[in-house]
Formats: sequence, structure tokens, C-alpha cells
Amino acid sequence: MATITAAQTSQEAGPDSYYAWWRLLISLVIATVGGAGLWSSVIVLPTIEAEFAVARGAASLPYAATMVGFAVGGILMGRVVDRFGILKPLAFGGLMLSCGYIAIYFIGSYWQFVAIQAVMIGMLGSAVTFAPLIADITHWFLKRRGIATAIVASGSYLAGTVWPPLLNYMTQNYGWREAHLVMGLICLSILPLLLLLRRPTPIHQGATPVSTRPAVKAPLPLPALQALLAFAGIACCIAMAMPQVHIVAYCMDLGHGAARGAEMLSLMLGLGIVSRLVSGVISDYIGGVGTLLLGSALQCMALLFYIPFDGLVSLYVVSAIFGLSQGGIVPSYALIVREYFPAREAGSRVSLVLMATIIGMALGGWMSGAIYDWTGSYQVAFWNGIAWNLVNTGIALFLLLHRWKQDIPVTARG
Repeated sequence: MATITAAQTSQEAGPDSYYAWWRLLISLVIATVGGAGLWSSVIVLPTIEAEFAVARGAASLPYAATMVGFAVGGILMGRVVDRFGILKPLAFGGLMLSCGYIAIYFIGSYWQFVAIQAVMIGMLGSAVTFAPLIADITHWFLKRRGIATAIVASGSYLAGTVWPPLLNYMTQNYGWREAHLVMGLICLSILPLLLLLRRPTPIHQGATPVSTRPAVKAPLPLPALQALLAFAGIACCIAMAMPQVHIVAYCMDLGHGAARGAEMLSLMLGLGIVSRLVSGVISDYIGGVGTLLLGSALQCMALLFYIPFDGLVSLYVVSAIFGLSQGGIVPSYALIVREYFPAREAGSRVSLVLMATIIGMALGGWMSGAIYDWTGSYQVAFWNGIAWNLVNTGIALFLLLHRWKQDIPVTARG
């Protein structure tokens, strides 16, 4: 009877089970709410620039600080999740995110804003709702791991679709402080959702068919491969940050207005969800490495379109193309890590690589602002993004060629 009960439990709450899909839906909601921390400083960038009388590069610093904190917090929380599971880190993160937004309502200086964004919102809040949550969901799927990973990763883009118009509306009509206060109250909704995630992952239950050994042989020693994947993540996201972080300010400079820029960001990230989901389906057939190469090449092409086109209609079109091009890049790293590294290290390994992408976003956001201050326009910043994108494409091609030489299946699972 005990054997039958264990088998039934595995079917009901193991990989690819009904519960796994239900958990995936709840994880997406949490990722969407937690992802607000990634985009709120982008929407208020022009307001902060005027409020505290700082230059464009300095006004970009809160976003960069948030991303750095987000990266550090993601790595730390990834290790905690590997050992104790996702529940307690998510509870702590949701509380810190809410407290951070409420604290911004009371700030009196620019540096207080930067500090709260970096520590409470980035490192202690939003961080656990991204990479650690993605790593957690990889334990719940084998056959459909690609699309499952893409769905949870879409939470950050869904956040970028939902929150920018709302934050812009509240900022324009009620003030930026009031907008942050409302966000703090919204983020409290994470806490009751955690009641639906109380079951430990299959790997923490100790009764899982998921292998604890890597699925394929790595082209480099594992520490070197980890570093290479992290560098690839930095490179692709320096390129990705240029339009995502600066589209609102870019539209204001061109005379199109902040509202149009917020709409373009929402469009870009909304279509990024479509791209991310389609890429998730594709990755179940061509693997993480193939998906990375495809997304990197398409992103580079989209960035090139920003250089000659700056009219209002053309910017909407190019932003849509950019959104459709790059959504699958970041989730592909989680799939690559799961193939090359042991499953029991998924939380820390996936978090380290995905947090490198966040460092790339932070660096790219700051770098583009600094280049703007230096040159007086965003043209050189776009070319800078393209150059970094080509580096990422080269790394993806190297990994793909190794798989071809070794005749490794494109969708190996571990």
C-alpha cells in the first residue's frame, strides 16, 4: 500500500503533473507582481531627473542600482532555495518589496531613492521572484521544461507590460510618491499566494525521476563554462537595455512625449511575452543553445532598425519588432544550465547566470545614459549595444558547434 501511495503522490504532485501546471500559473502571477521592481524606476526616470536636478546619466543610476541589487540578491536567494525551497525566500521578498515602495513615499533625497531601489526593491524584494522562481519551476517539468521556463520568465515582461502604463498614469495624475505607495500595497498580494506553493519540489521530496547529474558533456570545465555563460548574459543584456531602459527618455528627446515612450515600452515587453512563449515551445525542439543563437541574431537585427528610424509610427513598429525578437534569450540560459550542470545545483547555477543578465541590463542602462551625456544623442549608444550583441551571438555559435561536433541531442534533459 505504501508503494501505491507513493506512486499516486508522484503522479499528482511530480514533474509534468496537474499540480505542476497549477504551480506554474501561481509562479507566473508572483513573477509579474515582483517584476514591478524592475520597471518602476524606468517610468519615473524623467521625473527623477527633474525632481532632484540630476543629469541623464545620474537619473539612470537608480535603475542600474536596482539591477545590481537584483543580481546580488538573486545569487544569494538561489543558494537558499537549493537548500530550503522557494517558500520562505518568496515570503521575505514580497514583504521587502512592499516595504521598499512604501518607504520611497517618504524619501527626501535622490540618494535615498537609489539606496531603497538597490537594497529593498532590487536585492531583497524582486530578486527572488525571477531566477530562483525559474529554477524552482524547472524541477516540476521534464517534457515541457522549455515552455514552463518561458512562462515563468515571462513574468518580468508581463510586469513591464502591466505596470508602466499604470505607473505613468498615477505619476502624471497623482504624483510619483503616491504611485510608489500604491505599488507597495499591491505587492502585498504576493503573501497570500504562497499558501498555494507549500508543497516541496520533487527534488526536495527525495523521490524524483529528475537526474542529479548533468545531461550532456560540457565544452569547457564547469567553472569556465559558468563564467562564459555569465559573460554571454552580460553581453546580450547590455544590448537589450538600450531600448528598454531609455525608450521613454528617447521619445521625450525626439518630441514624442513620455506617454508615447511608456506605450512603446509596454508594447515592446508585451510582444516580448509572445516571443518568450513561442521561444519556449521552439526550445523544446531545438534546445536552449539553438534558442539562444536564434534570439541573439534577431535582437541584433532589431537594434539595427532603431538607427535609421526615429518617427513616431516607425518607432512603434521597431519597438514591436524588438519585442518579438529577443524574448527567448534569457530563458534559454536556464535550459542550457540544466543540461550542463547537476540538478541539485539548479538554484545557484541558474541564478548566477540569470543574474549576470541583470548586471548586463544595469550596465547597459547606465552605459547608454553615459554615452548620451558624452555625445548628446543615442546613436552611439545603439551601436554600442549592437557590438555587445555580436559578442553574445559568437558565444552561442561556439556552444552550438560543440554540440554538433559531439552529436549531442538538442533537447537533452537532466
